Amino acid sequence: MENQEILEQVKQDNVKFLQLQFTDILGIVKSLTIPARHLADSLQYGTWFDGSSVEGFARIHESDMFLKPDISTYAVIPWLKSDDGNTARFICDVYNPDGTPFEGDPRYILKKAIAEAEKMGFDFNTGPELEFFLFRKENGAIKPLPQDSGSYFDLTTDQAYKIREDMTLALDSFGINVEAAHHEVALGQHEIDFRYGHALRTADNATTFRFVIKAIAQKYNLHATFMPKPIAGINGSGMHVHQSLFNIKTGKNAFYDENDKYHLSKIAYSYIAGQLAHAKSMSAVLSPTVNSYKRLVPGFEAPVYICWARINRSALIRIPRISEGKYQSTRAELRCPDPSCNIYLAFAVMLNAGLDGIRKNIQPPEPVEEDVYHFTDEKLHKLGISTLPASLWHAMEEMKKDKLVQDALGKHTLNMFIEAKTREWDEFRLNVTQWELDKYLEVY
Repeated sequence: MENQEILEQVKQDNVKFLQLQFTDILGIVKSLTIPARHLADSLQYGTWFDGSSVEGFARIHESDMFLKPDISTYAVIPWLKSDDGNTARFICDVYNPDGTPFEGDPRYILKKAIAEAEKMGFDFNTGPELEFFLFRKENGAIKPLPQDSGSYFDLTTDQAYKIREDMTLALDSFGINVEAAHHEVALGQHEIDFRYGHALRTADNATTFRFVIKAIAQKYNLHATFMPKPIAGINGSGMHVHQSLFNIKTGKNAFYDENDKYHLSKIAYSYIAGQLAHAKSMSAVLSPTVNSYKRLVPGFEAPVYICWARINRSALIRIPRISEGKYQSTRAELRCPDPSCNIYLAFAVMLNAGLDGIRKNIQPPEPVEEDVYHFTDEKLHKLGISTLPASLWHAMEEMKKDKLVQDALGKHTLNMFIEAKTREWDEFRLNVTQWELDKYLEVY
């Protein structure tokens, strides 16, 4: 759409208010609401806001920033419809006072990574699979009590099926094309998958997905959480990310080679090798919370070991099977990210790692088609299979060693990210948990 077209669409949709949305460095959606009559001004000049109040943005003495709506992200918010007038949203880009893109805007960081891929002749496509839990509330308080007792692909007879239907309809209102919805492995755990596509659009959709799911859950007096490991002893929530590169000139999938035994091209092998090489240093971005590392342990379907395979779901990177004749669907699935991450930053570091492998023409080790969880330490050592960091602290230490990941984030975001995550780690480290009281209080 052009600006005039979107102004007419807003009027036709009886929109009275507009939410201008963006994310902080943690991936949390922020919003500034303006009356619809100010949209034309916002499209031309932007809407000013205080960046010093946003995690990872500006210091107090350099706080002025402005938002410019991306008109391709326009959507009427279904649960805010009213006879008095509707509310719609735009996802925005963040700018400095001089009109230059703000280097700490996560969306801009992903755009820069995509531009690097385009220089090399590739379009970057992604498809994330976000898992989440639905928990009950007691007297308005959120409790880690699963909403249902179903398991993998169960057709539950309680509200879960209807809730997923309502979520699908709401996502459709935002232009998110849902392909499948189902119950996941753990009690109260669900997954809704949407159409694979260009990485920027997919990151917008995945970020939208999280606040839509939460809003619909609230209608049922439930709480939807994307916390990676909310309950000990059962599966946590992951965000497996399917990825592929397409040749810009030919429009063909650059990962496919009909003559290879895995039907993978040299480009695909190098891309996989690049992500394996940078897996440890990407971990702080892909699995960014203290809680993330309680999911990344053997025994609960979460990948820990840095290797790749075709059919082995214990591997960090898996090559999904494709239907005969659907070779454009050739892709690599990275299985370690979780849905608490900033999806723009996650896609940016993943893409940069893969492109690094292509530039350097490196090759991955042989695939591992056995269940790595059952390997002895001796066998892991013999095969050269290492593990992801065991904690957020270790993940940050790995990130500090890797110039590629640092450059992908940029100096501003890197420093702000490390500062925020160090603070989070220190809060965790200094807190006395119930487990410690139960374990030590009486014994010592």
